[in-house]
Amino acid sequence: MKKRLLTIAGALLLAGSLPVASFAASTKQFSDVPSTKHFAEAVYDLADRNIIGGYPDGTFKPGNPITRGQAAAIIAKMTNLDMDNVKNPGFKDVTTSNGSYKAIAALSENGIISGYGDGKFGPNDPIKRGQMASILVKAFDLPRESVTNNPFTDIDNSLSHRENILAIYALGITTGTTPTTFSPNAPITRGQAAKMLKATEEAKPSMLTLKASDLKWTSVRVGQTDTGNGVFKVFKVNGKEGYTEDKIQLVPLKEGTGLLNLLGTPIKGSNVKDYKKYNVHVKKVNGELQLTLEETEEMAATEVKLYGHQGKVKTIALSTMEGKQLSDQVPFKEEEFSTVSITIDQPGQYIATLKLEDGKEVRYGIEAQAKKEQTYYDITVLKEEPSAVYKEIAEYKGKYKLSANSADIAEITFDADTNTFHIKATGKKEGTIYVDYEQRLTEKSCDDTECYFSAWSGLIVGVKQMGSIVNVFVKRDAEIDH
Repeated sequence: MKKRLLTIAGALLLAGSLPVASFAASTKQFSDVPSTKHFAEAVYDLADRNIIGGYPDGTFKPGNPITRGQAAAIIAKMTNLDMDNVKNPGFKDVTTSNGSYKAIAALSENGIISGYGDGKFGPNDPIKRGQMASILVKAFDLPRESVTNNPFTDIDNSLSHRENILAIYALGITTGTTPTTFSPNAPITRGQAAKMLKATEEAKPSMLTLKASDLKWTSVRVGQTDTGNGVFKVFKVNGKEGYTEDKIQLVPLKEGTGLLNLLGTPIKGSNVKDYKKYNVHVKKVNGELQLTLEETEEMAATEVKLYGHQGKVKTIALSTMEGKQLSDQVPFKEEEFSTVSITIDQPGQYIATLKLEDGKEVRYGIEAQAKKEQTYYDITVLKEEPSAVYKEIAEYKGKYKLSANSADIAEITFDADTNTFHIKATGKKEGTIYVDYEQRLTEKSCDDTECYFSAWSGLIVGVKQMGSIVNVFVKRDAEIDH
């Protein structure tokens, strides 16, 4: 068993952790930002931290639109991006003499902005609400949680900022301009921007982000994962080729344990596995949720559903396929539609015997196969039914022929008095038998609205085996009825 621990505790886990907001009385005052304004607290907080500033005349001008260059400068400072060692982003309209050049370059280098399609960035253009949503989500690495009910009629699937708008809406960072509109193309004022930025700091949860490159992969996706009944949330963020990379976001929600399974494409020559499996532990330490990833190669206990027993289950016994008794009182959970579930925590073949309250017993073969890249076993279930009976309609004349090698698979007899086939598996081998009639049969059935027609000219008999468990099924060999 190989295990490795990775612990994420509170703000220490955040890549590019955010500065803690100060709520002390502001030492700066703007003549046009009275304390009664809804954005006042945000404006003064950011001003005290030298993230935003006012004008020489002592005003802040909260109603003025904020430009894309100004927004870039503020966000780069808030997220502590390195602006000393930047690469030229290559925007036609952003020269090194631009006051926001380093901020724009840093955001571009970190995959937060990409500019317009014509090679320009538009640093003096007013930033729009949709654009701001996307920059906030990427710059602060917000969880990509969306909403199932999109309330905004002006945000449809064709809008490039849709996912990010719904992400900040889900976090409560901002609402729409009305209950049903977001107005993605409306400009944002300086006062609105300050409030939105501070709200983003406060709304971002403690979380862990795993980039594909952190795992020495070129891509990453989520495989078989169990969030432990709400212990954590997991989000996949798709990268943009040549610009950003895939990443996985983990947000702890409450104490408990869950499972995380990641699959990826290893970097060429890295000699690493193409999967990662973790036990995800969330505990509260010093009042904050602590998330620990415990890498493991173990398989998780896997649910097995047993169905079709037609009766209330009293007990379930479990043995190996070879007959070794493992338990005569296996814990089980009753579900709908004559189904019960048990769990299997080791690979192999088993026999589960259901003892019903009416005294009958029903047996199932269970096979649990381990695949190293998966969290759970691949489960195959086979109900023991070594024989089957099929009654044909009155129009059938009783003539038929069987496909080759049928004698090794099942014994098939026909009772002409009752128009009934009796099928019994030989136990020698599994396979499929085709019973071909010398006539074509049709049937009509109607409900309150329309009638349906079916046609068939024989039967399909299937025999499956799992160790000593044999299952026989029979169905019509249906054809299209013209």
